[in-house]
Amino acid sequence: MTIIPNIRQFFLIVLTFSFSILYGQQIPKSSYQELDYRMIGPFRASRTVGGVGIPDQPNVFFMGVNNGGVWKTDDFGRTWFPIFDDAPTGSVGDIAVALSNPDIIYVGSGEGLHRPDLGVGDGIFKSVDGGKTWIHKGLSDIQQVGRLIVHPSNPDIVFVAGLGHPYGANEERGVFKTIDGGDTWEKVLYINENTGAIQVEFDPNNPEILFADMWEHQEGPWENAAFTGPNSGLYKSTDGGKNWKKITNGLPDAAQGLGRIGIGIFQGDSKIMFATVDARQNGGIYKSTDGGESWTLIHKDRRLWGRGGDFAEIKIHPKNPDRIYVANVASYTSGDGGKTWSSLKGAPGGDDYHRIWINPINPDIMLFVADQGAVITVNAGRTWSSWYNQPTTQLYHVATDNAFPYWVYGGQQESGAIGIASRGDGGQISFREFMGVGADEYAYVAPDPKDSNIIYGGRVTRFDKRTGQATNVAPEALRTGDYRYVRTMPLLFHPADEEMLLFGTNVLWKTKNGGQNWEIISPDLTYEQPDLPASIGHYKTPEMETMARRGVIYSIGPSPLNVDVIWAGTDDGRVHVTKNGGTNWEEVTPPAMSSWDKVSQIDASHFDENTAFIAINAIRKDNMTPYIYRTQDGGKTWDLITKGLNPNGPVNVVREDPKKEGLLYAGTEREVYFSIDNGESWQSLRNNMPASSVRDLVIHENDLVVGTHGRSAWILDNIAPLRELANSSREKSFLYSPSKAIRVRGNMFSDTPLPPEEPTGQNPPEGAILDYHLGENAQNVKLEILDNQGHVIRTYSSTDEPPKIDSTSLPHPTYWIRPDQKLGLSPGHHRYVWDLRYEPPKGARQGFSIAAVYKNTPNGPVGPFVAPGTYQVRLTVDGDVSEKPIEIVMDPRVSISPQALKMQTGLSLDCYNGYLELQEIVDMIDGIPSPTAAQMKFRGNGSAGMQDTMYGSIYEMDADEETLVGLQNKFLFMLTLIQSADVEPTNQTIQAVESLEESLDKMKERWEEMKK
Repeated sequence: MTIIPNIRQFFLIVLTFSFSILYGQQIPKSSYQELDYRMIGPFRASRTVGGVGIPDQPNVFFMGVNNGGVWKTDDFGRTWFPIFDDAPTGSVGDIAVALSNPDIIYVGSGEGLHRPDLGVGDGIFKSVDGGKTWIHKGLSDIQQVGRLIVHPSNPDIVFVAGLGHPYGANEERGVFKTIDGGDTWEKVLYINENTGAIQVEFDPNNPEILFADMWEHQEGPWENAAFTGPNSGLYKSTDGGKNWKKITNGLPDAAQGLGRIGIGIFQGDSKIMFATVDARQNGGIYKSTDGGESWTLIHKDRRLWGRGGDFAEIKIHPKNPDRIYVANVASYTSGDGGKTWSSLKGAPGGDDYHRIWINPINPDIMLFVADQGAVITVNAGRTWSSWYNQPTTQLYHVATDNAFPYWVYGGQQESGAIGIASRGDGGQISFREFMGVGADEYAYVAPDPKDSNIIYGGRVTRFDKRTGQATNVAPEALRTGDYRYVRTMPLLFHPADEEMLLFGTNVLWKTKNGGQNWEIISPDLTYEQPDLPASIGHYKTPEMETMARRGVIYSIGPSPLNVDVIWAGTDDGRVHVTKNGGTNWEEVTPPAMSSWDKVSQIDASHFDENTAFIAINAIRKDNMTPYIYRTQDGGKTWDLITKGLNPNGPVNVVREDPKKEGLLYAGTEREVYFSIDNGESWQSLRNNMPASSVRDLVIHENDLVVGTHGRSAWILDNIAPLRELANSSREKSFLYSPSKAIRVRGNMFSDTPLPPEEPTGQNPPEGAILDYHLGENAQNVKLEILDNQGHVIRTYSSTDEPPKIDSTSLPHPTYWIRPDQKLGLSPGHHRYVWDLRYEPPKGARQGFSIAAVYKNTPNGPVGPFVAPGTYQVRLTVDGDVSEKPIEIVMDPRVSISPQALKMQTGLSLDCYNGYLELQEIVDMIDGIPSPTAAQMKFRGNGSAGMQDTMYGSIYEMDADEETLVGLQNKFLFMLTLIQSADVEPTNQTIQAVESLEESLDKMKERWEEMKK
């Protein structure tokens, strides 16, 4: 037995999480503090292996997602919300709630599952306030937690089934116990450095009795490689984990290929147990009637226990020992003690179920977690909650098209390839903006740069968004079996040739006619016989030395500057480049690399065709070290550029900013990083994003698009400030150069609004994003917008009081441009959004029927949109002034003519200015201290029978009888009508504005007469 004290955990945490202190940050985080990501979806769940409920709170459940963190529902799964987003890892293997105090929650990080694509974690975390805050509680090197259980009456006693490193041997694995809430851990069951524990369970009637499943299994460095050993088996303790004995009676042994075992214990009588047993011989469903001392095989149907390395969950109804549930590719149930079985959920297609939790008080309430997320039933499986409300999609790669709004595409684990709009017409991104695009689940997706309706994906399909039809256009030769490919193969258009589509197997293919014909432009670029990594350990066999070639081209980096320059990297650790379009290839592998260092991504420079960057992920060699290499001489030499990266976070992708030389982005198994010095130093760009495996990055114009493997897709809008950081003085205040803004109108009320419970992605800000930096605390900050005549048309001040708005009362709160935004005064970066409108019409009276027109606005009437063109943004900080131009352009989907647009703008300003002229009169009347009789009459509070000139019906048509406020509201009505869409105003509209202007002239004449 081994005691693991706090001091060791302390130094592990310091080593892992304090790297930024060791390296230092070149730029303080305050310099980009208000760059926030927005999540766009999809709301389609992915692989989840942890799940638990609270028996006496039947509406409350928790789920743990691989690279998606921990989520909670308190409404039986109608809505889920994350509670683990501040943690340093998103990979979760299990969750346990203390029955004696449900505010105490333990999380075992690291997906407790062996498969070709997995995530590892940082040990154990604990919350004592129901998930509001979390504390790290050790076992940092365990990497994967298979199961975690809490003593039913003492929340400080916890057992952990530690699976250990998935790709290599390590000591921190087996069964661990704490009696002090995780402050210290004792290793109570250990076999060797290759055998981990994947399940540990209490006897539900006696917590001194425990069962543990030990599993000797290791994933290998090449795709689908897996190794097993003879030490798997079921163990039992009757003294609270002090001593254990291996149970063999009736179970397969090592000679029969025993693998993973999963057990379930009947709550009503602990002697009754069932198990799923994975074995080459005599695998199946087993039963024990003597508390696990001996076992009998009762069913061999492989649907119940096949793929035992992935699935080993079996549960017994708490009140009926004959009702059993099994989780596998589909879920099955038996009502006669395991003699016969029927499908419950998932057949015939299968959903890959991993965990079942049954409420012991009301067994009709169950939680199932699967590769499709978490679902809940309250009626014993007749109906289920949705998994289309969990944004935990596992994306492999992402790409964007050239449409507006642009779409983000990627292959989803278990769910096929999908496209998501970056902006929704309804003020948010809903299910209306999600679309399957006809490719498989692991696919690269390549939208046609010439036609955004045509999408290529996978191995290889051509999908037409207009018809929804997909056609296989893969190279015919792939069917011969002479070419190798794995689940994720690179597919992308050459940035220097919009017709050239590149596709990687073990050779590189190209087509210039949409897949009608393919040409091989490389030899096999993989090792014929790669060296075997040391991580294989004692599983190494003589046959491996001569095994068949397995490597594939895993990444392609075509040069944006030269169509003939293409870089290629393999998953077995080689890098090649061609400089003549594929006629000749040169191996340029960095000398520091070794076999099976997967070249996860290559990015060719936008500024120098001899420069390229490669991201190396060596996790399959049991190596969590980050690797990014840079060459500036065509691959002759390479520099390792990883200073500032978390030393425990493999890199999946590196990208160069296409507009700013020296600005790089990287995605690791934890977060996004950036560098402003060409990779010499890195710093975190995680900001508001939860920890997750970042699999791909795309720079789309001024946006950074992030594809995660567990938290769907995110967008960091307007990264332009990052492009100026290298040349900015952080001691002074200044205005960043504003990016071009697109004038987009919302379409919020074209349909019945979605219920607030319906999950949706967030739209980008509707307006111009304005960024500024303060060198020190400021007393007053002002932003002004000036037209091309130098007139101030909009002013924002830090002294302004933001409107008091209850965003929960709005149908779609994300539609509004941060109605509570306020100009920041603290040192560092600040962001503000101008809505591309003139000042709102001040002083608009409420209570008239016109108010109904503005019921969809949070703060009353709004000013008209500015016309497309160039404007000036003026920043004033305590008297210091700086100005920068900003370009406003039309929504590219709008087809209004320049003449019609000019007419619309002119009529809008006529109404706007007409309103303001009337408001001047209103203000003067309100300011008269001792009005005359005539002024009293104009004010509208004279003697009975006098004309009400200030207030009156908005429906009055006679200009002589018109009232001030009535005419104002008519101008506002017409302004809203004209501004409702970018179309040419009708003749009726023109005539109505002319009529209002005539009424305005008469009103002004009456006012002048009154003043006399």
